[in-house]
Amino acid sequence: MPFVEFTVNSVRTVLRGNRAYWLWIVFLLALVGIGGFGYAHQVRSGLIATHMRDPVSWGFYIGNFTFLVGVAAAAVVLVIPAYVYHWKPIKEIVVFGELLAVAAIVMCGLFVLVDMGRPDRLWHLIPWIGHWNGPGSILAWDALVLNLYFLLNFVIVTHILFRGFNGREYSKRFATPLILLSIPAAVSIHTVTAFLYNGMAARPYWNSAILAPRFLASAFCSGPAIMLILLQVVRKIMPIEIKDEALWKIAELMAYAMFVNLFLFGAEIFREYYSRTEHLLFFRYAYSGLNGHRTLVPFTWLALFCSVTAFLLFLIPRTRKNWVALNVGAVLIFAGVYIEKGVALVIPGYTPSVLGEIFEYFPSRTEAMVSAGVFGVGFLLYTLMVKVAVAIMTGRLSSRRSEAAGV
Repeated sequence: MPFVEFTVNSVRTVLRGNRAYWLWIVFLLALVGIGGFGYAHQVRSGLIATHMRDPVSWGFYIGNFTFLVGVAAAAVVLVIPAYVYHWKPIKEIVVFGELLAVAAIVMCGLFVLVDMGRPDRLWHLIPWIGHWNGPGSILAWDALVLNLYFLLNFVIVTHILFRGFNGREYSKRFATPLILLSIPAAVSIHTVTAFLYNGMAARPYWNSAILAPRFLASAFCSGPAIMLILLQVVRKIMPIEIKDEALWKIAELMAYAMFVNLFLFGAEIFREYYSRTEHLLFFRYAYSGLNGHRTLVPFTWLALFCSVTAFLLFLIPRTRKNWVALNVGAVLIFAGVYIEKGVALVIPGYTPSVLGEIFEYFPSRTEAMVSAGVFGVGFLLYTLMVKVAVAIMTGRLSSRRSEAAGV
């Protein structure tokens, strides 16, 4: 069967590589092993092995989950110019963005799993099998749209690579409706995730109508920032051409998204500090400290510095076309958004608690180990998928070569 042949040859492709490839695989497997060791300890001890407590019941895991939802949604930054406007330089690399979305959603699911005190109850999130609690539960909708988005990207990219393996273009009749559906699906996954936060009336720090557009704007910065770095690595170590114009266009789109993100952030800051209601204390804890508690302050200001600096680098055409400035800006955007969503979003929402208690949360060693393992799984999956994709795109993996080799 053609698809079985495609699968077998894909497996053979990922099992072949040079020394650098295998050193990278071993490194990722080591991360997975560290994560597995940390998670085994967490399962034995319970969530007490983390630094989450009753006052702060969401922590590093949910922060990473929120960030990775944005990374997955950012695939739409490539999908729209590639499939809607048929811009050739982007269309040649859009598959890498779709593969990143697949890997990111897998990591999202793993972070939800490790955050659960009873992971054996994960099946309750499955509609018609467990207690899904839909349609009233926002969490149920989040699980639904994330899985739908994963399925869309997985089917699209598998179809494109399978057709490429057989030396044919993707079927527009089959793929185009799915691609068009993936655009609102990308928006929906981060919108519903934002609704999880701002739907909590008892958490004023998150209770803002502009949280969803801020999530989307920051996602369209952080996801492409990762892709900028990955695409440069791919074209350096693999025999595939990725045009400079495509990378510069991604950087330009990131500048627009970062402007929107910073503008919305400024609007939120103005509302809180000008009105000076009692809810200002959550922002004070994050940006200036509260009653001597300043653990988060250096991180929030570092995130803002990274985001503003990166925006200025990408705003000026000369600097965003300079490779050093481009890569520095990409790293700064990644760092800024990661800190903003991984730390500065979750923790201030719980601090002070509804009882006025200030609990200084910081990730434990167990949380760091487990998170490293989850990222190891994601990057391992992405590495293997990219290796197969590049082999097909360059013609090194095809049904004709398999037949010629007698496979």
